[in-house]
Amino acid sequence: MSEDINKKEEAQAGTDSTLPPADFTTFLLSMSTSALFNLGEIKNPETGESEKNLTLARHTIDLIDVLKDKTKGNLTEDESKLLEDVLSSLRLKYIDATAAATKDK
Repeated sequence: MSEDINKKEEAQAGTDSTLPPADFTTFLLSMSTSALFNLGEIKNPETGESEKNLTLARHTIDLIDVLKDKTKGNLTEDESKLLEDVLSSLRLKYIDATAAATKDK
């Protein structure tokens, strides 16, 4: 019954059932993508240009860090590793981006 409801909701919303699952990994990667966009690592699809907003990038990285603290002990080993890897990577990219921004001034 629940499956029928979900299919009806998808049809009404015009959504595609090929979307990734709504799980922790997808959520984390979505947040990571947002941070990468604000670090200028991902181009704006409308303009084709890289845009930097280091304040928003830092905020997103901080939110992921809060997520790490709040989910401690509740993640699978793979989810924990992904979270650590994402945070490490984003922090290094943030440091590089702030160093470059300071150098450009």
